[in-house]
Amino acid sequence: MSAGVSLKHSISMLMLELFMFFACFHECLSSSLDHLKGYLLTERGADAFLPEITPSAAPEPFLPLLAPSPLSPFTNSTVPELSGLCMLNFTAAQSLMSMTSIDCWAAFAPLLANVICCPQLHATLVILVGQSSKETGLLALNRTLAKPCLSDIEQVLTGQGAGDNLKQICSTHPSNLTEASCPVKDVDEFENTINSSELLASCEKIDPVKECCDQLCQGAISKAATRLAFKASDPLSMDGPHVLPELSTRVNDCKTVVLRWLASKLDPYHAKEVLRGLTNCNVNKVCPLVFPNMRHVANSCGNGTSNQTACCDAMDSYVSHLQKQALITNLQALDCATSLGLKLQKYNITKNVYSLCHISLKDFSLQGWFLSGCLLPSLPSDATFDKFSGISFICDLNDNIPAPWPSLSLLPASSCNKTLRIPALPATTNAQSGLYNEYVEVYHLIASSMAIMMLLRF
Repeated sequence: MSAGVSLKHSISMLMLELFMFFACFHECLSSSLDHLKGYLLTERGADAFLPEITPSAAPEPFLPLLAPSPLSPFTNSTVPELSGLCMLNFTAAQSLMSMTSIDCWAAFAPLLANVICCPQLHATLVILVGQSSKETGLLALNRTLAKPCLSDIEQVLTGQGAGDNLKQICSTHPSNLTEASCPVKDVDEFENTINSSELLASCEKIDPVKECCDQLCQGAISKAATRLAFKASDPLSMDGPHVLPELSTRVNDCKTVVLRWLASKLDPYHAKEVLRGLTNCNVNKVCPLVFPNMRHVANSCGNGTSNQTACCDAMDSYVSHLQKQALITNLQALDCATSLGLKLQKYNITKNVYSLCHISLKDFSLQGWFLSGCLLPSLPSDATFDKFSGISFICDLNDNIPAPWPSLSLLPASSCNKTLRIPALPATTNAQSGLYNEYVEVYHLIASSMAIMMLLRF
């Protein structure tokens, strides 16, 4: 496919699966878990590093302990046990719920959490409450119903194959369904307080690229949320240093109420497109990776980088830590490269070690079986499900953009910079697309492996 690579499973891989299964079974019998130490996602000390992975080369594949079929959660969907207390209309949002369960499919949820799963889950919560306001006249659930409703949502998604720990992965709480500190939740009061026609005109359809720079819809949402927040009381009449933080919290809570109102004015599909587009602006601004202690790199790459081999060995070993964390977008990779570079410069590493050690943007994303640095699209995307092919998502395996070394005299590069050349959608070259489409069909081995690795970590 011209827009990227779709990771799929097919019948033609059954022989490979059987080989992998017996290989893993033999490995389990012949060696202890200590043998897998280098491949597990375990926390190490400040100077302990995972097996070295050269950023310019594909990492060695790991063997999963088991490789369950990716189709089983969907072909054997379970009937959820609902509380009977929640009045949200799950039937009307059936397509939305199905999409969310696919985006948060159990084995992939931790890996796609930041980019796909959690943004889709939060959009689903907003849309469900927003659509229900057509019947109730309220843009929030009361605190008594919020808990069973959140539980019912989780039950429905899990029954369709989503992970059963989305609450922890995406930090969802019953308060995500209430008005929290926002003083307005009644639809009539809402529409009498804000300029609803202006808000709808600004947000009923957004360009996911232009919106992140122009912030037309985001500005309208902030304006409406601020108006709602001031309905409670005049913050200026309050004493103490907590005035501004409390007002900021109230405005943020009111933004959620505004989003629910917007969702009530759009059909679920278009509401989802708008909400994901807005969330994506924030997703691409921040590097989601956790940077471990870099003292070892500082010792090897400091002093003018006199020993290039030692420096690159240390950098490769450090980057291998980052390559065990999550799938990220190409713009997030840019953020991560900038963040790491600035941290290294604080250790008096002034030479461009990215260029010296041939580190590219895709080296900051997850590395695994046939995944030599998969970068997800920077535009909102979803996983897809096909009963013959299983779960798939767009993955860029050919984006070899060198990681830019940050300059202390310049601000970090922004996606709104017209000179920045990073594709919003990943592109594959003709010479490589056939190769990857043929062999990355073992994607579900990655999923099961990563899931087991994460479980073994705890």
